[in-house]
Amino acid sequence: MTRRFLTLIAAALVQACASTPPPAEPQPPAEPQAQAIVTPPPAPVAAQPAEAVTPPVPPALAVVPDTAKLPPLEERREIRQRAIKQVDAAAGPQDVWQRVRQGFAIPDLKNELVRKHMAYYAARPDYLQRVFDRSRLYLYHIVGEIERRGLPTELALLPMVESAFNPMAYSRAHASGLWQFIPGTGKRFELEQSWWYDGRRDIVSSTDAALDYLTKLYKMHGDWQLALASYNWGENAVTRAVAKNRKARKPADYSHLKMPKETRQYVPKLQALKNIIADPAKYGIELAPIPNEPYFTVLTEPLAVDVALAARLAEMPVEDFVALNPGLSRPFIRSTEGTRIVLPSDKVAVFHDNLAKQAPGSLVSWETYHPEKGESLAKIADKFGLSLAELKRVNGIDTHSSRVPQTMVVPTEAEAAAAGAALPIMYAPPIGEVRQVHRVKSGDTLSGIAKRYHVRVSDLKRWNQGVGVLRVNQKIYIRRG
Repeated sequence: MTRRFLTLIAAALVQACASTPPPAEPQPPAEPQAQAIVTPPPAPVAAQPAEAVTPPVPPALAVVPDTAKLPPLEERREIRQRAIKQVDAAAGPQDVWQRVRQGFAIPDLKNELVRKHMAYYAARPDYLQRVFDRSRLYLYHIVGEIERRGLPTELALLPMVESAFNPMAYSRAHASGLWQFIPGTGKRFELEQSWWYDGRRDIVSSTDAALDYLTKLYKMHGDWQLALASYNWGENAVTRAVAKNRKARKPADYSHLKMPKETRQYVPKLQALKNIIADPAKYGIELAPIPNEPYFTVLTEPLAVDVALAARLAEMPVEDFVALNPGLSRPFIRSTEGTRIVLPSDKVAVFHDNLAKQAPGSLVSWETYHPEKGESLAKIADKFGLSLAELKRVNGIDTHSSRVPQTMVVPTEAEAAAAGAALPIMYAPPIGEVRQVHRVKSGDTLSGIAKRYHVRVSDLKRWNQGVGVLRVNQKIYIRRG
């Protein structure tokens, strides 16, 4: 706490607390001070009667009034809190959580579901702490983008609901990343999804897309709670629900719409987290400050490099490197247009220093491989010194699949194989666009549908959330890839 901060607090307390100031005590005459130049005062225009002048007491040295004359304890606490807020406002936020609280603008939702979720989160401080710890890497960037667009800062808490701030989160509905984009919505907002890279997981790209989408939803409904419901349920579904209520002359706000259970819980979860973050001590939650400064820096110069080597050049654990570059799906980064590397801001200089010491051509020890006809995964793994599990993992192949993809990555040397085995990269393969939709008829079976469309049963299950028992009129999606 700075001396200026203490000075301002003391001054505010004295000014607000002293109901009746004590009588001024006689002050000793000021001692003469040495001066380099003494300028005599000008002659007075007219003689004035002498007045006793009491020198002002500096705020930091002010005498606190007798406690008997102070307001009640609770009132003094409120005065102190107001004084602290005034100083904070003058100095500017020092903590990202402060910025989040100051930007809350969505009307509060107060109902039993909110109270239920508040109790749930408050009873799980270890879980909340893991979520808060993960958010430290991303929150400064997200809050900055929200403020730049003039949006409510509650939106910065949405990844807590969507993914618990885990950029690797992958749902049964094939939603991926911090903001949980499904493939179709990701494509609508130009998030690249390829065998090499998934923009839905990229921190910068997915945040831009999510805030663009939320802005569009708010403009559509003119209501943030309905916009959030649309983000979870779909804008068309919410639009139909609103129209249905209006037609029936019922309230058409979020609280009165008929919606799926997940969407009914969605805004209350966000509100519960908002309430806890607004006053964590009230709920027994410890919320460590997040420095109000950029955590990471984006490097945009094209660079082909192994993921494990890039982490070593930045002198950071490979797990931390992947946490900032979660859009990468393979053990090496290609030097293609638009490729970028995200590093902690305090690691950029050492990364460039170490990169300059690397021998030319020594940055990549993986290569693409196109299997020959008839080659099995086990044979390819043995050929390149990888276990079958490791080969599947770095190539995003399901552990139960024996299907050989047309393109794979393999190590060029044993060291790369060892590094690849240690990589924390295990991404589900991108879900291809819908090629056809089959409506189940009486007598249909998965094997029969797979045979009809020349695909595998395992692919049908992967594309349709592990579908098992078929129902008449059920939609079965046949995708590409």
